[in-house]
Amino acid sequence: MSRRAIAVAMTGASGAPYGLRLLQLLLEAGETVYLMLSDAGRLVLDMESGLKLSSASKEAEQQLCSHFDVEPGQLQLFGKQQWMAPVASGTNPPRAMVVCPCSAGTLASIAMGLSDNLIERAADVMLKERRKLILVPREMPLSEIHLENMLKLARMGAIIMPPSPGFYQQPQTIDDLVDFVVARILDHLDIDHALQARWGES
Repeated sequence: MSRRAIAVAMTGASGAPYGLRLLQLLLEAGETVYLMLSDAGRLVLDMESGLKLSSASKEAEQQLCSHFDVEPGQLQLFGKQQWMAPVASGTNPPRAMVVCPCSAGTLASIAMGLSDNLIERAADVMLKERRKLILVPREMPLSEIHLENMLKLARMGAIIMPPSPGFYQQPQTIDDLVDFVVARILDHLDIDHALQARWGES
C-alpha cells in the first residue's frame, strides 16, 4: 500500500505563515497533501501573505502548485462541500490531519462533531478512526469555552498545539519563530527536518 496523504486545513485564525511553512516543508519532504481552506482562511491567507487565491478550487490548486513548485497531484485542494473527497470517509482517511491555524469556531465545531463542512467532517473522521489529529489554535486570551473544547478534544485523542514559540534558541527573525512551531508539528507527524537544533544538542 502506498503511503497515505497528510491532510492540512487552514481556517480563519491569524497564523497563515505557520500553515504555509508547514505546507512547504511537507511538500519538500515528498508528501502528498490534501488541503482544505475555510472562507475566512482564504481571507486571512491574503491578508497575512498576499497570496490571493481563486474562489474556484481547481484554479486555486493550480496557483498553489505553482507557488510551491510541485507537480499537480502532490497538492490537492478540496472545496468545503466536496463530500466525495477522500478525507470525508473513514474508508480512505489520511494518515494524519493538521488544522493550522485553527480558529476558535472550527475548534468548537470539531468538539461538537457538527461535520457541517469538509474540514469539520475530515476532523471527525480522524477522531472516529483513531488517527492523528493536530489542532493549532491561535487565540488569546482563552475563554472557558475555548479551554473546555480543547480539553474535550484532548480527551478524544487530538493533539492541541498552540503556536507558542520558545526563545531559548535566540530567534533572530519572524521566520525563526514560525519554524519553531512548525518543527514541533513535523515532529508529531514523524517528518524529518533540520529546522533547529534539538534540546541538548549543539
